[in-house]
Amino acid sequence: MFKQATYFLPLVFAVVLVSCAPKQSELVVAEYGGKEIHMKEFEDAYAKSAGGYEAAKKDSLSKLKSFLDLYVNFKMKLRDAEVRGYASDSTLMAELTDYKKRVGVTYVLEKKLVEPGIEDLYGKRKVELRVSHIMIRPDSTGNEAARIKAQAILDSIKAGASFEEMAKKYSQDNYSKPVGGDIYYVTAGMLPVEFEDAMYSTAEGRVFPQLVQTRFGYHIVKVTEKQPRVPQIKASHILAAFRTPDGKIDTVAAKAKIDSAAAELKQGADFAEVAKKYSDDGSKQAGGDLGYFERRNMVKEFDEAAFKLNVGEVSGIIRTQYGYHIIKLTDKKEYPALSDEKETLKKMYKQQRFNVEYTVLVDSLKKAYNFTSNPAVLTEIAADNDTVKVGDELNGVDKIKDKVLFTYNNKSFTAGQFVKRLAEQPELKGKPVKADLLNSAADKIAGDLLLEEVALGLDKTNEQFAALMDDYKNGIYIFKLQEEEIWNKIDMDSTKLYNYYLETKDKYKWPDRVSYNEIFSRKDSLINVYYSYLEQGENFDSVASKYTERPGYKTKAGFYPLTDVKANQIVQEADKLGAVGQYSKTFKVPGGFAIVKLAGRDAARLKTYEEAKAEVSGSYQEVEGKRLDSEYIDSLKKKYSPVIYYDTLEQAFPKDETAATTTENTDRAEK
Repeated sequence: MFKQATYFLPLVFAVVLVSCAPKQSELVVAEYGGKEIHMKEFEDAYAKSAGGYEAAKKDSLSKLKSFLDLYVNFKMKLRDAEVRGYASDSTLMAELTDYKKRVGVTYVLEKKLVEPGIEDLYGKRKVELRVSHIMIRPDSTGNEAARIKAQAILDSIKAGASFEEMAKKYSQDNYSKPVGGDIYYVTAGMLPVEFEDAMYSTAEGRVFPQLVQTRFGYHIVKVTEKQPRVPQIKASHILAAFRTPDGKIDTVAAKAKIDSAAAELKQGADFAEVAKKYSDDGSKQAGGDLGYFERRNMVKEFDEAAFKLNVGEVSGIIRTQYGYHIIKLTDKKEYPALSDEKETLKKMYKQQRFNVEYTVLVDSLKKAYNFTSNPAVLTEIAADNDTVKVGDELNGVDKIKDKVLFTYNNKSFTAGQFVKRLAEQPELKGKPVKADLLNSAADKIAGDLLLEEVALGLDKTNEQFAALMDDYKNGIYIFKLQEEEIWNKIDMDSTKLYNYYLETKDKYKWPDRVSYNEIFSRKDSLINVYYSYLEQGENFDSVASKYTERPGYKTKAGFYPLTDVKANQIVQEADKLGAVGQYSKTFKVPGGFAIVKLAGRDAARLKTYEEAKAEVSGSYQEVEGKRLDSEYIDSLKKKYSPVIYYDTLEQAFPKDETAATTTENTDRAEK
């Protein structure tokens, strides 16, 4: 029994150690001033700098150690900022709040509108619909009369009347009316939002049960077909044109030609060769190849026939307004990945849907924040400023500046605040202060205020945004520390700068340089003429002043100041010249031709203090900045006594987290 207990004791001890061992993410990698940095925090920070976790896993232990040194310094600085009371600094907090509003509003719109809108468009555009409509436009009888007329037509269709016949009889869309209202195949992003929402919610072969109102009028919508969308096809064709080269129409000759082409194809002839032989289209030399095109890019009859074909299939004879065609489908593109379409979809969404959905969002926020407005305030502003423009000082503001224009979320927004914000709207600058302008500006500003209110609380509900705000806050804290501990302490005394120059002057050197004049022309014929003028004795500067084609260089006689002889081809040509005043023969340069004259030389040498002053100043600031930063870090180390556990970093970024944890715990138990 004793032996059994002795045997099991190490195992029990191992189990106790395993159960007490911290998780890999909770391991302490460093301590400073009573605070700890855990593995997860370190890994998150390192991965962010390395471009992600997968990239971080590939980095060496030495890189992890170097980063941890810097990260501990960074954390000590943030602790110092906390001790200095930066969180109570009104200027810093105002900057942070302003950033939170600006970035937060963009973030809210992206997450609540743009990103979902893009995904919705992407999904909808996988499908194409063939749609018909009957449109009734408001006329002199007014909008209500148009609605009543459209409703009567819809009621008749619901009662059994033919949609197509009603379209031919009543629709005011003259394009689709003759064909029973058919507007052919469409997909999301092509039509007004209200129309698209109706057609996507209607089953194939059905009529949308309500009238649809758009900016064009009232619509009755019918979906006749729904099918997967092919974004692009590639096709070749043979065209026998109705119009002859002399401008006459000859359909009989065209039919005979296309029949001959069709006969050769049936006998197995190559489509491209037949196209070269018979086609009247400009694509004949390419074997009839039209490249890739989307739905609706071709005339309807051609489009419909081409999109029905399978790859490699050849159509029958198709008649369009241009003549007779035979089409061969050569390729179909697959529906693209969302990542490939994102920018196009974003532009489409913002043009078509953003404003509509933005209004819906703002309306929901008005309810959520108990928004109220006092339009009488705007009336007072308009009454006193009917001849004033936005950007000018408005009349009567003092007497109404404290009147409340908006209330929301237990906050008030006054007329004075509105006038100030109005002047900050660049798109309104210089426009007359009229009632309509004030009302639209008030709507926009109200929307901005409500979105800013969402943004101010976003870090409490959204971890990603909270992390973004922490990064910005840390950034402004570090900048202020750098300002106080480094930049404000650098003494830019002229004597110190000069002494620093004397100590380091070997760093500031001029290479071999030349100055030169150039005559440039885009045409070789002209440059040869200018060269002949020089050969006949004309002054180089005079010719350059008259003829050089470099923009802005005629007034300078083509002169370029001292330039490194290795800078480019033109300088090298000038450097080849033996003496000042000599000029070259003509030579080719990018974009044209040139002749150069050597104007001066300056051999490689050290720069004088005056010539190097800007470099000296920059270098001195850099050296002093590093020295002061090092002194500051040393002072923080004395204050916070950091301890870094480099060995623990061997467990960072495990390739198999479960296996790593098991191995780690087993190792601990065995020890």
